[in-house]
Amino acid sequence: MSLGFRAVMWNRDKLVYDGLLVAGVAVYLAVCIAWGWWSHPPQSAPDRTGLLISAFGSCAFVMLTLILSIGPLARLDRRFLPLLYNRRHFGVLTFLVALAHAWFVVDWFRVQGALADLVTELTSNPLYGSFIGFPMKALGLAALAILFVLAATSHDYWLAVLTPPVWKRLHMALYLAYGLLVMHVALGVMQTSRNPLVPVLLASAFVWVAGLHLLAGWRERATDRGTAAGGEGWLAVGPPHSIPDQGARIVATAGGERIAVFRDGDRIGALTNLCAHQNGPLGEGRIIDGCITCPWHGYQYRLEDGCAPAPFTEKLATYRVRLRHGIVEVDPDPLPPGTPAAITCPVAGATRAASTGGV
Repeated sequence: MSLGFRAVMWNRDKLVYDGLLVAGVAVYLAVCIAWGWWSHPPQSAPDRTGLLISAFGSCAFVMLTLILSIGPLARLDRRFLPLLYNRRHFGVLTFLVALAHAWFVVDWFRVQGALADLVTELTSNPLYGSFIGFPMKALGLAALAILFVLAATSHDYWLAVLTPPVWKRLHMALYLAYGLLVMHVALGVMQTSRNPLVPVLLASAFVWVAGLHLLAGWRERATDRGTAAGGEGWLAVGPPHSIPDQGARIVATAGGERIAVFRDGDRIGALTNLCAHQNGPLGEGRIIDGCITCPWHGYQYRLEDGCAPAPFTEKLATYRVRLRHGIVEVDPDPLPPGTPAAITCPVAGATRAASTGGV
């Protein structure tokens, strides 16, 4: 959905995003192939195919590393949020590059008349029970299968059919695919190449992805720990002015559920932090044209009741909000989706001691 809550077709932002993706892949492949041709000129058809195998394989690994970096980067710095806009397109393109890599592997065996050897390696290999010598092509094939499932279910049709929680858990398999690719490279290239740059780059990519996720998780954990208890079990958010205008502060319940507390002028409301579309982080979004707008794909909801504006029907769970001793507090127990719960309260110099209850 767009910021105006209209279906996004092929708008300018999407065209620019996809154009940059395709151009980046084309440049990477061209550089890799040119470098390989210059440093080790191919002497035969298998050599030329091997050059394509290396180029497309390394490109797919780099792309997957970047995909897994976008999420934590966006959580650490809002300037990376635009990269999330069409991340699914990035994933589909990664699958296509990986598929081309697999095709060239099969072609490498074909031009040598050794397709039967490839089948035997995958189906009757006695080294499946060992670490050293484990058929690394099986690991790559498993990763490719996962990428295919994720690419095939990337459309919103499957998101609606599977429901956002199930869809999100399914797409967490991307981490499994990445782990399989790391092992695929470690048991493949690193056992046939003595170039020290390969293990350095592989280790650096793994540490980069793991470090970003740990750093983002640590920051969110610190935020969760900073949520103090208010009176009667309510969660303390802070003075009204501590909530950014047309933005949100996120608080966490004892069970780890995050609540996004938004302010629009003197109106304050609390909703679940999970967008109904893809469980995106609603609290990282902004209020645009009077509606809370998810930063991932622009789905919008009214501050007053968590309902999407007509003609759309999505509804989010809301939470009761009150002002107590000048501090905004949130009841950690959710209300049924679509229940009005926003309040009006002074922002500057809020000193009112009496509680103001939500609807």
